[in-house]
Amino acid sequence: MSETNPQIAPPTSRRTPLLIAIAVLVVLAVVGGVVWSRSGDDAGAAAGERSTKVVLGTVGASDPYWQVLVDAAAEEGIDLEVKDFADYTQPNPALSEGELDINQFQHIVYLAEYNVANDDDLVPLGSTAIYPLGLYSSKVDSVEDIQDGDTVVVPDDDSNQARALLILQSAGLITLEDGGSIYSTLADIDEDASRVQVKAIKADLTPTSLPDVAAAVINNDFVEKAGLSFADALATDDVEDPNALPYVNIFAVRPEDRDDPALLELVEIYQETQAVLDGVQDVSGGTAELVKIPQDELQASLDEVEADTAARQ
Repeated sequence: MSETNPQIAPPTSRRTPLLIAIAVLVVLAVVGGVVWSRSGDDAGAAAGERSTKVVLGTVGASDPYWQVLVDAAAEEGIDLEVKDFADYTQPNPALSEGELDINQFQHIVYLAEYNVANDDDLVPLGSTAIYPLGLYSSKVDSVEDIQDGDTVVVPDDDSNQARALLILQSAGLITLEDGGSIYSTLADIDEDASRVQVKAIKADLTPTSLPDVAAAVINNDFVEKAGLSFADALATDDVEDPNALPYVNIFAVRPEDRDDPALLELVEIYQETQAVLDGVQDVSGGTAELVKIPQDELQASLDEVEADTAARQ
C-alpha cells in the first residue's frame, strides 16, 4: 500500500513582516500628518488646515489694535507675529533682507523715496488710512499766536518734511518757492517772505522739542505717546485733497510676494475687521481716514512718485 504524501505548508515568506511594517509606517505617517496639519488649531487655525506663519514689522507695535489683528488673523489660520521697530528707517531694510514678510508703517511717498535711494523694489500690497499730519505747540493756542522769527521744527525725513512744510505754508507761516510740492525741502523756503525759522530734526524727537520751540509738526505715531491730544493740533493738512493719494499708508512686501494668498488675506482681515478699524481710530484720536484702494492704483502712484524722485536726483 502506497504511503500518502503528507501536505506540507508553504514556507512563510520573509517579506510579509516587512510589508506589514511598511504599511504601519504609512498609516502612522498619514495620521501624524493629519495631527501635525491641525497643530495650528492652538493658534486658531480652522480644523484640518495648517497655520501659516507671517512676520509683520511696524513702528508702534504696542498700539492695542495690533493684538486685535493677531487674534483675528489666528482665527483664519494665520500665525501673525508683529515685530516692533524703534524708528522708520528700519522696517524696509528688514523686509528686503527677509527678516519680515510684510510691513505696515509708511505712506507711498516714503516707500518711493526709500526704493530710489536704496535701489530697492518693495511694492504696496494694500492700503490702510490717511493720517492728517498736525502742527502742535506747548506754548501757544493758535497759529496766530506764533511770533515772527519764532522757530518751528519739522521731521527731517524727506517725505514727511515736505508734507510738514506744505502745512506751514497753508497756515501762513512760510512761503515755498514755486508753491511747494511733495519734494519741498528747507532750501525751498523763501525766508524773506516767511514768518518763522524752520529747523528739521528726527521725527521721534519732534515732541520733546516743544519746550524749546514755538511749535512742531509731529507724526501721528508720536502724538499721544508724548502726552499730546490730536484735538490740540493748531493746523493739519487736508486729506480730501486729490494729491493726498501718495500719503496713503500701506502694507508693503517684496515684489515676489505681491500675489501671496496669506499676505493678501491678512490685508483683507485688517480692512474688514471692525474691531481692528475701531482700534486704529482710537489710536489716531479719530483722525484716521480709512481707505481701501486697489493694489494697481497704489502701484501706479508709487511708480509715478518714484519716477519723479529719480528725475530730481
